Amino acid sequence: MAAQDTPRLELQSISHRFGGETAVNGVSLQLRAGEVICLLGPSGCGKSTTLRIAAGVEQQDAGAVLVDGQLVSDGTHHMPPEVRSIGLMFQDFALFPHLDVAQNIGFGLSGSKQDRAARVREMLERVDLQGYDRKYPHELSGGEQQRVALARAVAPRPRVLLMDEPFSGLDDRLRDEVRDRTLELLKDEGTAVLLVTHEPQEAMRMADQIALMRDGRIVQQGAPYNIFNAPVDREAAAFFSDINIVSGVVKNALTETPFGQFLVPGAVDGTEVEIIIRPQHLRLDFDRKGRGPNPTVQEGTPAKGKVTRARYLGSHSLVEFEMDYDGSRLHVTVPGVFLPELGRVLWLSMRRDRCFVFPKT
Repeated sequence: MAAQDTPRLELQSISHRFGGETAVNGVSLQLRAGEVICLLGPSGCGKSTTLRIAAGVEQQDAGAVLVDGQLVSDGTHHMPPEVRSIGLMFQDFALFPHLDVAQNIGFGLSGSKQDRAARVREMLERVDLQGYDRKYPHELSGGEQQRVALARAVAPRPRVLLMDEPFSGLDDRLRDEVRDRTLELLKDEGTAVLLVTHEPQEAMRMADQIALMRDGRIVQQGAPYNIFNAPVDREAAAFFSDINIVSGVVKNALTETPFGQFLVPGAVDGTEVEIIIRPQHLRLDFDRKGRGPNPTVQEGTPAKGKVTRARYLGSHSLVEFEMDYDGSRLHVTVPGVFLPELGRVLWLSMRRDRCFVFPKT
């Protein structure tokens, strides 16, 4: 492998147990310069443990960790965190309360006094905190503290930066702004970033690659667009957005649904399947002729439903239907304001190119 292709960080079949419980099970990934990979998943799925193993804070039971192609940890060899050229950034920022902003940023720097001071000034400019050098952490807002923590983590020019839920302490108003500023700085520095989050939207916004974790394993990895539009199973689809589930039983490679027959090639007769579709991919018709709030060409067989709930959510409306076919409940999102009266009958069409079919689990 050419030197420029060597991953900044590589995890090879990492496994770890706590008290007999498996926390991480065979996790492998490669992280390259300038790349952001998000470990995404629910609480307790092994994300933070994986991050701590990469940092050297925790030692795995099996597998290997490499930084720039150099082995830093396996079953017999373990380099401590401070010699791995890895930066760490956590949810609580961990700023030193007795040090001012400049001292916090410069804490991990080496070299001459002049070089350290120059790097601190550079980082203050990069995070737009000029003039804050003599302030103390308690004098800063949450967003300002986060920027100081980011500057401190990046100042030593780590080969890899590990971030564990770094934006979760910020309110919604600040979060997107700080995320974007952080991503810009990290890309400019060419830092390889492994980011832990449980928020799908954060992963979609930040990541070049998403590694979706469940029960200690990576169940799917890919670019945000691909992982959203080609989920590996029902749970993966549901983690990124609300879903509708239409159930059926296979007969002659077909299953009957309120929207007509669906082809299920290769499935054995009698197999129960679930057809998954997101609310934004159902279409409404007033009279089965495609004249809904957003007219489109109908796809598939329309199905009749009765409105049971309608709510305006700002950018779109969410409408719930009870289906005439089997009494099941389906949700539809409609751009803008659309609040039909309760009990109104409308027709729904399903975009078959946006459906996912999985065996029922």
